[in-house]
Amino acid sequence: MSVHKEVKKVTTHVLQEMKLKGEKIAMLTGYDYSMARILDKAGVDIILVGDSASNVMAGHETTLPITLNEMIYHASSVIRAVDRALVVIDLPFGSYQGNSKEALNSSIRIMKESGGHAVKLEGGKEILESVERILTAGIPVMGHLGLTPQSIYKFGTYSVRAKEEDEANRLIEDAKLLEEAGCFSIILEKIPAELAKRVATELKIPVIGIGAGNGCDGQVLVSHDMLGINNEFNPRFLRKYHNLYEEMHGAFKNYIEDVRSGDFPNENEQY
Repeated sequence: MSVHKEVKKVTTHVLQEMKLKGEKIAMLTGYDYSMARILDKAGVDIILVGDSASNVMAGHETTLPITLNEMIYHASSVIRAVDRALVVIDLPFGSYQGNSKEALNSSIRIMKESGGHAVKLEGGKEILESVERILTAGIPVMGHLGLTPQSIYKFGTYSVRAKEEDEANRLIEDAKLLEEAGCFSIILEKIPAELAKRVATELKIPVIGIGAGNGCDGQVLVSHDMLGINNEFNPRFLRKYHNLYEEMHGAFKNYIEDVRSGDFPNENEQY
């Protein structure tokens, strides 16, 4: 019997067991109660309350503007919907960089006020002190390397990371440092597939990819992207499982027409 079919509740230990048995981990983003309920019932292993809420929920160009209070609001909504999945919450930009004490305080607020299960931080060696400090409070930490959207103004582009040998070596070194520090898992975003496969092979902890090929221990996508709600985002790594933009657009248009024509509500739809 496979691990993910047996468990009633996904934990960091369960994810480790899945990696050991070669079972792939499925992860998607969720930001609200209704969506998280469907995700959980579908059997997703991890729900990421991502700072991508800044883009898909609030319409910002980058992930930078979202605040800690807003992340806690989204995380609380998701937690109320979930029975099975592990819920990981992004620490937003400015809530952990360069100050390990602030990183710990931010993480404690997320865990206490939302009821979340783990936090996620972007970066390697430069955030190691923050990772270690958060872990001293017993809060599980997921790492994030490769393309780190909170550093977009440093990179200046959303293109593939770690194509050059120097950056690739640094990424491998950072991944090992995060594992040694005690991270339970790492996300690798938009890096060459061969490099991601090497990291997943060399690390004992689960490595989840987004645009990092199929050699990872699992995959993550933004739910709004894979559902085709956000129809302007079409990177190579994104498989669209639906075109909800067209379906929803059509449903709204039909409703508007029915209201204007007096067809809605009909006799069966009133008291």
